[in-house]
Amino acid sequence: MASCFSSMSILVALVVLFLVGNSDAQLSTDFYCKTCPQLFPTVRAVVEAAISKEARMGASLLRLHFHDCFINGCDASNLLDDTPYLKGEKTAAPNLNSARGFEVIDQIKSAVEQVCPGVVSCADILAIAAKDSVNILRGPEWEVKLGRRDALTASFAAANSSNGIPPATSSLSSLISNFQSKGLSARDLVALYGAHTIGQARCANYRAHIYKDSNIDASFARANQATCPKNSGNGDNNLAPLDPQTPTTFDNIYFKSLLTKKSILHSDQELYNGGSTDLLVQTYSANSGAFNSDFINGMIKMGNIKPLTGSQGQIRTNCRRIN
Repeated sequence: MASCFSSMSILVALVVLFLVGNSDAQLSTDFYCKTCPQLFPTVRAVVEAAISKEARMGASLLRLHFHDCFINGCDASNLLDDTPYLKGEKTAAPNLNSARGFEVIDQIKSAVEQVCPGVVSCADILAIAAKDSVNILRGPEWEVKLGRRDALTASFAAANSSNGIPPATSSLSSLISNFQSKGLSARDLVALYGAHTIGQARCANYRAHIYKDSNIDASFARANQATCPKNSGNGDNNLAPLDPQTPTTFDNIYFKSLLTKKSILHSDQELYNGGSTDLLVQTYSANSGAFNSDFINGMIKMGNIKPLTGSQGQIRTNCRRIN
C-alpha cells in the first residue's frame, strides 16, 4: 500500500513533474494519501466481499479496467449509462453481454464517498479494484498509480471500432498492432493477456475456434463442443473457463495451456502459434516470477493510457452519470 511522501520526496516529485510534464508524471502512488487515507482498505473490503460471493467477479473487475483504458484512455467512460443525450459504451459489441461488475463499482464508489466524499474518481476506483482482484485471487501486489479524473462523455463508436477492444477472432499481427497503437509492446500484450488466467468466455466468442480452427487440441475442442452447439444462437451465453485448470487462481497455468493448444479463444492461441511471441509464452509458462513482473509493468503502462488529470474531466459522485 502506498505511503505518504516525506517533505523531501514531495519536493523531488514536484521537480520531476515540472521537468517531465506528461500524464505518467501526473499520476502517483500516493495521490490520495492526505485527501482519502482510508481509500485502499475501503475498496479492498468491497472487492473481497464481491469475490467471496462470486470468484468470477475478480476477472470481471479486472476486465472493466482494461475495457476502460482501451477506449480513449483510462477515464471511466465505460461506466456511463445511456441518456437521451449520450450513447454510452455498455452496449457496444465488445461490452454487451461481456463487461460486468458495474454494480460492484457502484458499491465501491458508495463506500468511498462515505469516507471521503467528492475526492476519488471512478477511473481510479477501476484501477484499484483491478489490482485488488488480481491480488485477492493469489496474484501479485503492486502500487497502482492514481490521480485520474472522470470523462464527461463516452464513445459508442470508439468502443465498436476495429482498433478498440481486440475481438476473440484477432490474429497475432492485429493484436500487436492494436496494442502498439496504445503505446504497449508485444511483451505487454502477452503479459496482459495472462489476465485470462482467471475468468470465463462466452460460447459466442469461442464457437468458431472449437469447430473450425486447426490450432487447437482436438480432444479439448470436442469436450467444449458439448456445451457450445455449432449453430449460432444456440447456447451463445454458455461459459467455459479461459484457463481450463485454475480459472479462479491468478497464476501462470494459462500459458501452459497455450503450449498444449488448449486455449478456448482463437486470439489467445495466436500468442503461441509459430509466431514472434512464442518465446514469451514459453518463458511465462516456465517462470511465474517473470510473468508477474511483466504483468505488473504492463498494468501500470496500461493505466497510463491518456488519463484525464489536473482540471480535466471531473470527479463523478455517481459512476454511472455525469455530475
